[in-house]
Amino acid sequence: MTEAIINLETVNPIEFFGINNSKFEILKKKFPLLKLLSRGSQIKITGQPDDVAAAQVKIAQIVMYLERNGHLSDNYFSKILGDEENGDTGNEDPATNDILVFGPNGRVIRAKTQNQKLMAQASDKNDIIFAIGPAGTGKTYTAVALAVRALKNKSVRKIILTRPAVEAGESLGFLPGDLKEKIDPYLRPLYDALDDMIPSDKLNYYMANRIIEIAPLAYMRGRTLDNAYIILDEAQNATELQLKMFLTRIGASAKAIITGDLTQIDLPKNQKSGLFKATRILQNIEGITMIKLDEADVVRHRLVKMIIRAYDKDHAHEEELEEKRKKELTPRA
Repeated sequence: MTEAIINLETVNPIEFFGINNSKFEILKKKFPLLKLLSRGSQIKITGQPDDVAAAQVKIAQIVMYLERNGHLSDNYFSKILGDEENGDTGNEDPATNDILVFGPNGRVIRAKTQNQKLMAQASDKNDIIFAIGPAGTGKTYTAVALAVRALKNKSVRKIILTRPAVEAGESLGFLPGDLKEKIDPYLRPLYDALDDMIPSDKLNYYMANRIIEIAPLAYMRGRTLDNAYIILDEAQNATELQLKMFLTRIGASAKAIITGDLTQIDLPKNQKSGLFKATRILQNIEGITMIKLDEADVVRHRLVKMIIRAYDKDHAHEEELEEKRKKELTPRA
């Protein structure tokens, strides 16, 4: 007799065991000669060495599938167990493929719109993604979910989240506290997203051990960011030099997502946003893709779509008036 213990910490236990242990019962029937016990996020297997080894292989295939896709139906669970050849772990029903990651208490984090799904698909095929769109389209949230998924799948060893610390009508110098306390409000949306996706005790562990790092963009200078998933948020507030500096920090085994809203630039008037130039000159490079989100991707209050539409309409009108004014000022030949 031999004994093995398998840890299931990287997957949602509800998805593995099933409601009322429905999937676990399927597993038991598949291996009737084994004694299988579940203890929290562990499975204890006892039996003959060959049978234990066979069960370990199947459980590893199920865990791999769940790490990649997040959800697994009872029927597909049975299908994996029943395929003696190679445990077919291809894609299941496409309706389940919009699941990005499971948060605390089994909370499901999904790609909710078509362009968010395009971000998820692009992350599998490209090393650098630009996600450009207005507020409320889920750019940052989706990017953080993809980074957390990569960390859980062990595709990367760490996550680095960064933002330019640019005041939006306020001054850092007048905020209370030390530098960290002054900077943290600018990084709060990143903390909020992580809180939705990782239990607080594990998140604290990741932060304390620098497995997840959140820092202002200026702190990236001089570093090589390798084997990491890197997110530059609010990239419209990065200058050309800052954005070039960030992009040239990316190591050989890293992935990056750059998010930004070109309608909300908070830079001083004498500074240009580097995001305009980057999206123009990098769009045809293999391995870099551009995802443009719009009002159809807004997942906040229904009025947010109408607000964005109104501002876009007003901006287009102002541009038309400015163009007309320039033509009137141009001397005629």
